[in-house]
Amino acid sequence: MTIYDELVARGLIAQVTDEKEIKDLINNGKAVFYIGFDPTADSLHVGHFMALCLMKRLQMAGNRPIALIGGGTGMIGDPSGRSDLRQVLTKETIQHNCDCFKKQMERFIEFGDGKAMMVNNADWLLDLNYIDVLREVGACFSVNNMLRAECYKQRMEKGLSFLEFNYMIMQSYDFYHLYQEYGCNMQFGGDDQWSNMLGGTELIRKKLGKDAYAMTITLLLNSEGKKMGKTSKGAVWLDPNKTSPYEFYQYWRNVDDSDVLKCIRMLTFLPLEEIDEMDKWEGSELNKAKEILAFELTKLVHGEEEAAKAQETARSLFGAKTNVDTMPTFALNDADFADDAIAVNEVLVKAGIVKSKGEGRRLIEQGGVTVDDVKPSSPVATIAKAAFDKGYVVIKKGKKVFIKVVIE
Repeated sequence: MTIYDELVARGLIAQVTDEKEIKDLINNGKAVFYIGFDPTADSLHVGHFMALCLMKRLQMAGNRPIALIGGGTGMIGDPSGRSDLRQVLTKETIQHNCDCFKKQMERFIEFGDGKAMMVNNADWLLDLNYIDVLREVGACFSVNNMLRAECYKQRMEKGLSFLEFNYMIMQSYDFYHLYQEYGCNMQFGGDDQWSNMLGGTELIRKKLGKDAYAMTITLLLNSEGKKMGKTSKGAVWLDPNKTSPYEFYQYWRNVDDSDVLKCIRMLTFLPLEEIDEMDKWEGSELNKAKEILAFELTKLVHGEEEAAKAQETARSLFGAKTNVDTMPTFALNDADFADDAIAVNEVLVKAGIVKSKGEGRRLIEQGGVTVDDVKPSSPVATIAKAAFDKGYVVIKKGKKVFIKVVIE
């Protein structure tokens, strides 16, 4: 099976242009491809996971990835999938986020001479002259065609700023620049990026002639992937300081039965033959599949040792005994206590177990919380400081969320 056939079999390919040429480039290790990442936070999240895994697969097959950090486009903000204007970040914040991204990407792809590259479009976009952009680039774009793009249509009713309207042109210019500067002949992106990507392909061909070799391809689930990692506590980050390895493991351990095999196929590096056998699994066997998914992805992001710890913790929490040594920990300090006690509800909010005190009250009233295996007697129940004499208190939400609370 060729690498392109494997991408198709894993459900990663949605749309392509020039499929014959794309197959030839990818299968023969001739693709120099880029995927863009806008630095809107100081960590990547699981919505980026598929793109990172794809870069790893293609590099293993001899192709060369370019990780494009949107330091320039990040100052505009992509309107795709948005109902409002993105917050405009400072240059300093964007640079900090870019530095964080590279550290996380190095777990997936190998950077260096002749290997993967990381580039920042701030290096060329911020120096562009506005009049030159209008004359040299803007002339290649039809406003009518741009307004038909899905990424703009969904914003027209609520208002699309002229700032955001330029995003397609800037992203298209990225491909044009990478093609000329680094021989980048292919771009990957989510299906919500299709219009922007086609814009880049057309710009190259209009500026450099019809024979210019530039390809586009989209991933099946990248737009769906942006929905991944959204929990009641917020996003699921790749940074262990934002989402612990255990929480990361548990996120994948708790995927829906209908999604587990799809995620294994798309995101792990297990052989397809082995995954095909799992397709026959049902009932309790799906729990085994979820463990495999959670372990494999945690190993990719945090390493095998952390994945093993997370799996051990999860099994002990849901088994006959609780292993408090490997349990996720949250620290209170003396200032959090009043009269040597703290409300259970306040701990739930501080530890991020619930979003609000209202949610916490309802959860306690419904019997969904225990403190050291005892359900609070009322929504205003407290935990005495003396309860921490053994070093910790274990708070449990439902059947699957545990946290060890300590005092610093």
